[in-house]
Amino acid sequence: MSAVTERLPLFPLNNVLYPGLVMPLNVFEERYRRLVADLVDGPEDRPRRFGVLAIKDGREVAPVRPEDGPAGPLDGLGTATGDPLEALHHIGCVADVTSVQPQPDGRYELLVTGTTRFRLRSVDVGGPYLVGETEPIEERTGEGSGALAAEVERAFRTYQRRLAGAREASTVGRQELPDDPQVLSYLVAAAAVLEVPLKQRLLASPDNAQRLRAELELLRRESAVLGWLPSLPAVNLTRQSFSPN
Repeated sequence: MSAVTERLPLFPLNNVLYPGLVMPLNVFEERYRRLVADLVDGPEDRPRRFGVLAIKDGREVAPVRPEDGPAGPLDGLGTATGDPLEALHHIGCVADVTSVQPQPDGRYELLVTGTTRFRLRSVDVGGPYLVGETEPIEERTGEGSGALAAEVERAFRTYQRRLAGAREASTVGRQELPDDPQVLSYLVAAAAVLEVPLKQRLLASPDNAQRLRAELELLRRESAVLGWLPSLPAVNLTRQSFSPN
C-alpha cells in the first residue's frame, strides 16, 4: 500500500520549525509574497498551510539582482546541480497560518504554528515558488520516554539558569513545562541555543525517546560550557527566533 502524500508550497528557512511551536515570519520577497497571496486568495475551506524546511546549502534570501527581475524558486539555494533536494533537509514541519497582516509596502507579517512533521519526496520548480510532494511522519513514543522526560526537564532547568547567568539576566519565576514527553521534547528543541544542523537532527529523531536522549546529552554539554564561558548571546526561551524569509 502506497503512502499518502500531499502537495505543499515550500518555505525554505535558515531555521527549524517544530510541531506545536509558534514562529513569526516577515515575508518580503516576491516569490513568498506570491505564496502567501495564493493561500489568502484560496477557498475559505482550504487550510492555509505550507511546509517549512531548513536549508542545508544556501540562504533563505535570494541575492538582489534588479536586472534579472524577481527571484526564481531556486535563487539563493546552493544548488550547483539545480536539484533542490540537495539544498534542503528532507524532513520538515507543516506550518498552519495563524494570522496574516498585509503591510502597505506589499509585505506580509505572518504568525504560523507547526503541526505535523513530513518527509520531502520530490520538488516541483515550475512555478514562482517551490512546491513539494510530502509524506506525513507518524509520531512514535519510543521506550522510556517518560523517565527521560523527567531527566530532560531537570537538565533544562539547569540550562536555563546558566543561560540566564551568561546573559547577566534573571529568570522570571518558574516556567511551566508540559508533562507530555512529546510536547516537552519539541519545546526544548526549539528553546535551546543550537546550530541549525543540531536542531534539524532533533526534528528528524525517529521517536520521542531518542529525541529526549539526544537533548539530555546536549543540555548537559551546553550547561557545562555555559559554566565556563558566561558570555553567550541572549535567546528567547519561549518562542522560535524571528525569520526574515
